Amino acid sequence: MDDISAEESCSTQNGKAEEVERTANKKKKKLKEFDMPSDVTEENMEVSEDIAPEAYIPGRSRPLMEDEQLVMDKSSYRLFYDLQLEYASLSFDILLDNLGSGREVEVNGPEISASLLAGTQAAPGTGDALVVLRMSNMKPFQRKVPPEDDSADKSDDSDESSSSDDDLDSQPELEAAKIRHRGTVNRVRAFQYGGRYLAASWSEEAKVFIWDLTRPLTAVNDSAVMSEYVRFNETPVPLFTNKRHKSEGFALDWSPHPLATGHLASGDCDGVIYHWVPQPTGWSLGKKAYTGHTGSVEDIQWSITEPTVFISVSSDRSIRVWDTRSPPSAGSMLTVPDAHTADVNVLSWNRLQSTSLLTGGDDGALRVWDLRLVHKRYAPGGKPSKIPAYTHVYDYHTKPITSVEWHPNDAGVFVATSEDDQVTIWDTTLEQADQPMDDALAKGDETANLPVQLLFIHCGQTEIKEAHWHPQIPGLLIVTSIDGFNVFRTCNV
Repeated sequence: MDDISAEESCSTQNGKAEEVERTANKKKKKLKEFDMPSDVTEENMEVSEDIAPEAYIPGRSRPLMEDEQLVMDKSSYRLFYDLQLEYASLSFDILLDNLGSGREVEVNGPEISASLLAGTQAAPGTGDALVVLRMSNMKPFQRKVPPEDDSADKSDDSDESSSSDDDLDSQPELEAAKIRHRGTVNRVRAFQYGGRYLAASWSEEAKVFIWDLTRPLTAVNDSAVMSEYVRFNETPVPLFTNKRHKSEGFALDWSPHPLATGHLASGDCDGVIYHWVPQPTGWSLGKKAYTGHTGSVEDIQWSITEPTVFISVSSDRSIRVWDTRSPPSAGSMLTVPDAHTADVNVLSWNRLQSTSLLTGGDDGALRVWDLRLVHKRYAPGGKPSKIPAYTHVYDYHTKPITSVEWHPNDAGVFVATSEDDQVTIWDTTLEQADQPMDDALAKGDETANLPVQLLFIHCGQTEIKEAHWHPQIPGLLIVTSIDGFNVFRTCNV
């Protein structure tokens, strides 16, 4: 039986799972490879026309038979690309460009470009790096549009044939500029500060570096500069290095608030957090660290409305809210103990609705918290309540959550990734209608028992680490895993 390659992606008619194809002669997908610093491939698969596809829901559908394989339902995507780097990336961040916001990705639409910063997890002895990537000439799927005066039968035929069009014949262009890095990059975050792009990186060697990305960013946008960059084996040196941490870590975030621009927070596996304050000659770390967590600080994020406030989550199962106006010895403003039934791995603070906090844990659960209820219940002097401070909980995933992020343009939508090798998109504003679900279950619809808030399931990657929405291209998602990056926009988000 042929292997299912890493580029498989899943969706149903409504964007919810993979399709199953039965064929006597199974064929592997045709992948287009490009002679670049890394390989870029795109989905180009043949779908049997005489057998109706079935929706496939990971972990819930029946096992595949010997003559079946999973294939991508391209009609559920407006754009999809797979990008394979030389080494895996545990973390990345999207780099904004000067092409403007609100760039749409639509079927039959123009090509798009995007830039990102990735950190490698290289093989021992080969050297790790930060990689500035520019992806351009990425075209959405191209589909035939049936003539308006065709009969219903002809329209049906056209629609059927459009799903197997030659969607993407163009080759996306990729430019990559490397920055040598000491140790595996556990986490990387970029930020525009003082007219230039800076990046902070967490190293497995228990150091946090700050970098100036000006030169590599110029290189990926200018072929002449790139030639020099490669010819002279250029690499920036760190602007600043934090050696205070005694263990490696993953928690890292720049403040987005204009009154705290350049401020950074980093948390390590010993439960220690440092607040970085920009100075004319670098950054000041203060004399004392913020302590209070009894486990590893897994993630951290600054408030967009309060310049002195940040939130951290930990393997001690707690959420802590901190205020830098208070000395570190004062501890956190409030603590939510047992926020999950296991380690709390990740968080995302809603940039459009500042009272909403999203967390994901080792228990596979996703929880949406109302920070007003959190403050009322857990702040000093708060009153105990039987009503939980979280407003939504989703237990769909079967393994630990590895990343979460609110949509930058839609306050109710978020993306989550999990060790169960699924990327899920959710809409918290939707409500379940009992009668339609009962009817669907009676008809044997496997998707009927899924949460109505679950908009889309994307599969095909293994050991998924992070997902980010592109702030300038609504709906565009980039996901990193052990086998590369997926860049896509779904049909329904």
